[in-house]
Amino acid sequence: MRPSGAPWFETWAEQGFRDQSLRQVVRVNTGGTEVRIRVSNAYGTTPLHLTGASVGRTASGAAVRPGTMRTLRFAGSPSTTVPAQGRAVSDPVALPTEPREQLTITLYSKAATGPATYHQVSMTTTYRAEGDHHRDPDAIAYTDKVEPAFGSWYFLEGVETAGGRPLPHAVVAFGDSITDGFGATIDGDDRYPDVLAERLIAAGRPRPVLNAGIGSNKLLTDSALGGDAGISRFVRDVLDQPRVGTVIVLMGTNDIQLSDDPTGEPGRDTPPVTARRLIDGHRALIRAARARRVKVVGATLTPYRRSAGWSARGEAIRAQVNEWIRTGGEYDTLVDFDHVLDADGTGRIQDGLHMGDHIHPSPAGYRVMAEAIDLAALER
Repeated sequence: MRPSGAPWFETWAEQGFRDQSLRQVVRVNTGGTEVRIRVSNAYGTTPLHLTGASVGRTASGAAVRPGTMRTLRFAGSPSTTVPAQGRAVSDPVALPTEPREQLTITLYSKAATGPATYHQVSMTTTYRAEGDHHRDPDAIAYTDKVEPAFGSWYFLEGVETAGGRPLPHAVVAFGDSITDGFGATIDGDDRYPDVLAERLIAAGRPRPVLNAGIGSNKLLTDSALGGDAGISRFVRDVLDQPRVGTVIVLMGTNDIQLSDDPTGEPGRDTPPVTARRLIDGHRALIRAARARRVKVVGATLTPYRRSAGWSARGEAIRAQVNEWIRTGGEYDTLVDFDHVLDADGTGRIQDGLHMGDHIHPSPAGYRVMAEAIDLAALER
């Protein structure tokens, strides 16, 4: 996402970093013998000078397991400059990893980075230290973190593993905050794509599951706080990822319910959002995926009755879009998230399955969503 301040949670994106080490924890869905990272300056207006970077197996918090810290190099150099709107890919480094293992990536920039390309809500704690501590396995210097610790990821576009056994093509979960996992356990990795990855491993069908959700994201409209529109970012965030075979699309709720934006951004879309416009947006994603021979799974829009953004008009649009997803026959297959979260037919997420706001699932709700997915339907 482009650098922004957020009205909901503090981030470090607008101020960026200078002579600071940034420690970020991610979980990889497949294991291997080598690791490399992708660093993004996609929304930077000046070059990003990265002085040093490292990766290691996570111990706890900001600490790295002893003996696993590896220096990352870029074309053989421990430092690199990422051009504005560009990216850099590190050289592979030998580091054995297991499926669903956590890795800690540390970036250090001596010079000012400027505002940071970032991912706003990571649901994981990110740590910051003054000075160069990118090679420290301990957490002593990493005393700074955002509270509440919903966390953000900065500059880190992806972590890739290689060298394990051959795997099927990846599944990408594409959507907004419900895919991103808002309402999941902080540092718990229990979003619905996480649970889906665990189900695939348990079933003896392991494959990469990539989370391409962005909180507040809309299908049709760009937003300073919700990222580029789904139809704009689909190629970059889904189709251009490594070895993609299937995508699950859960998009449109924010187009319907974010008619007033708490940030002062113009929130009312012009022309107004209709079911037909949303369906046309979904059709654009389907066409793009099929052009790359990627299987497309349509997910019904989840209930949001009793949430702050609910309206009768919006509910009617959601019902029309869901009916098209279920009966239109344009998606290769579907998963009915609406039905499993509203099993009693009240038009709202059942108590216990939402986080308290009646729109974002709880960890239990995310598990119900993941368990509703037919694993065989993900085969390309």
